[in-house]
Amino acid sequence: MYLAAALQMTSTVDRAHNHARAARLVAAAADAGAQLIGLPEMWPFMGPEAERLAHAETLEGPSLSLCRGLAEEHGVWILAGSIPEQSPDAAKVFNTSALVSPDGTLAGVYRKVHLFDVDIPDGARYRESAGVASGSETCVAATPLGKIGLSVCYDLRFPELYRALSAKGAELVTVPSAFTLYTGKDHWEVLLRARAIEDLCYVLAPAQFGRHSEKRVTYGHAMLVHPWGTVLACAADGEGMAIGPVDLGEVQRVRRELPALAHRRL
Repeated sequence: MYLAAALQMTSTVDRAHNHARAARLVAAAADAGAQLIGLPEMWPFMGPEAERLAHAETLEGPSLSLCRGLAEEHGVWILAGSIPEQSPDAAKVFNTSALVSPDGTLAGVYRKVHLFDVDIPDGARYRESAGVASGSETCVAATPLGKIGLSVCYDLRFPELYRALSAKGAELVTVPSAFTLYTGKDHWEVLLRARAIEDLCYVLAPAQFGRHSEKRVTYGHAMLVHPWGTVLACAADGEGMAIGPVDLGEVQRVRRELPALAHRRL
């Protein structure tokens, strides 16, 4: 058994500010005993989509370098939320999540597959595909903390991705997110609990919270969900964390008592 923490941030366009906040939150989670600590989607930069390209980094860039250093300093696993990663298309970035081990190496890298192209009834319009290239591969990292499957935000609405992760043995899936307030208030918890129940695994969901621009407001409620679908921890409004226990024995127990994964017929 170990503790996992889903961090909640209000990131801005100021990367230095975001890095400093992330470092403080990671330190607080490590001090609380967390061995797996997750940052939210696009934690180094939350601003106009048109400016995202200017903030693109490589996997050796400042944001993942910070996470490597923090992982080594605190002796923890860090889910580096997601960052705008440079892509082969000069006009687009990848929305990339990475899992960093305590020795600072990358244990897994995942590029967001499903892109958020939606007109929200509250007036906000999102065209993620205009500046983001879609990934094409799933990622499950084998770690001492269990097999960890990676995903990002809008992926949460596509259960077939999580079926693929569970088929690869995922015992915990991560969902770093920046869910809109409009959709999050009705769908966020329901979807997280559904993915846990369907795939009989833990779900660790770091989140962005609050107002990032005139029209962009995120829901927050970073969360840790048990394989039975119960919410083990949920962050309050503002920056902070949801921290709770992960017991891989619980994954095996639930899968043994309710062997739905073995009953699948395709």
